[in-house]
Amino acid sequence: MGIFTIRLPDIGEGIAEAELVEWHVQLGDHVKEDDLVAVVMTDKAAVDVPSSVNGTVTWLGGEIGDHIAVGERLIQIEVEGEGNDSPVSENETDSAEVVENEEGDVETSKPSENTIGAKNVAPTVDTRSANVRTRSEFKANPKNMASRVNGAKPLAAPSVRARAKEEGIDLRNVAGTGPAGRVSHADLNDFIESGGMVHRRGAHSKNTKIKDVKVIGMRRKIAEKMALSKSRIPHITIVEEVDMTELEELRAALNKKHNGTRVKLTLLPFMMRAIVEAVREQPELNARYDDDAGIVHQFGSVNIGIATQTDNGLNVTVVQHAEAANLWDNAEKVTELAEAARDGTIRLEDLTGGTITITSLGALGAIATTPIINHPEVAIVGINKMQTRPMWDGQQFQPCKMMNISCSFDHRVIDGWDAAVFVQKIKSLLESPAMLFVEG
Repeated sequence: MGIFTIRLPDIGEGIAEAELVEWHVQLGDHVKEDDLVAVVMTDKAAVDVPSSVNGTVTWLGGEIGDHIAVGERLIQIEVEGEGNDSPVSENETDSAEVVENEEGDVETSKPSENTIGAKNVAPTVDTRSANVRTRSEFKANPKNMASRVNGAKPLAAPSVRARAKEEGIDLRNVAGTGPAGRVSHADLNDFIESGGMVHRRGAHSKNTKIKDVKVIGMRRKIAEKMALSKSRIPHITIVEEVDMTELEELRAALNKKHNGTRVKLTLLPFMMRAIVEAVREQPELNARYDDDAGIVHQFGSVNIGIATQTDNGLNVTVVQHAEAANLWDNAEKVTELAEAARDGTIRLEDLTGGTITITSLGALGAIATTPIINHPEVAIVGINKMQTRPMWDGQQFQPCKMMNISCSFDHRVIDGWDAAVFVQKIKSLLESPAMLFVEG
């Protein structure tokens, strides 16, 4: 038998480290070649790490949220025959040991300060998950509940009893996972989360739960990006209402004409064409500002970022060279990238290189928003909710499909006048869609 070490691979793009966001294996698991063992997050996207051998997992190189350098040990697997490494020694392992304190509550012991290799820890610090198997075994044995059925007083620490009393919980209804069925705080948590609070004193009993959620992976990247943008960029936001009646009629007619033969048109490809035409006249809006070097890079290519909501958070996919594509080409590309972002197959190159961004909340949108610029870009266009409203045409009120656009600009490099000109150009193009040179 030998030990095979899988190290964090070189992901490219000059990336030196990645954040560990998911383990798909545990110690003792048997894995096969190409099985997914972990997911790491770079500044651009999530990357799957597969196993390159068959064997049994003997060591895990980090906790969720740890940053691991490229080339650093990620996981060790015991294999038949010779491996490629030696086992991690005890003084390299920073394992946490799950213990039970004098009150019967599960705690995690901390390694000594002189332990080295701080990232080489097994993912057993989640005391709740460490208790799951014990709890299921307890529930699977009816004998463990016999004393409860007969009305015997359950074992529990004073702090557990006090909390149960405050929450209005009868401890005889709570399955304890400690010695002799002892009830812990973790057992109370499970009882509450499973909806088992049938003996509460009233509908307005106090809820004293505090849930700590570690900010990792995509959520952390989004947080860092938003903080950077707001701390560095003085935003100016302009909101303008647009009569979308004519464009919506055109969009419906085109979708009807090409029903089933072409991708369905949404508002996005029309907005993309409007942006392409607008920045043709104002190239300073299709730019990135290197604020450290004091240089604004204006781009000939219009690479439009589309903010896409996924299960893992917000991704900004990028349609490259929108200026060289027609309405249908852009519609197909937007659909393709959105699907790839949601199913986790998006490529790194489809998340980089944006020069201006569109953001939209779709049907959930509000009347107006204040979009945050995707640093280091200098402008973002926000699409808000469309509503039918009565509008005065000079003689009478007419029902019109109205929508507000919210556009934010980097006020360090974009003056208010230039921002207003850009917004009015977008408005005029959307209100007169023939000006967009629609093909098809």
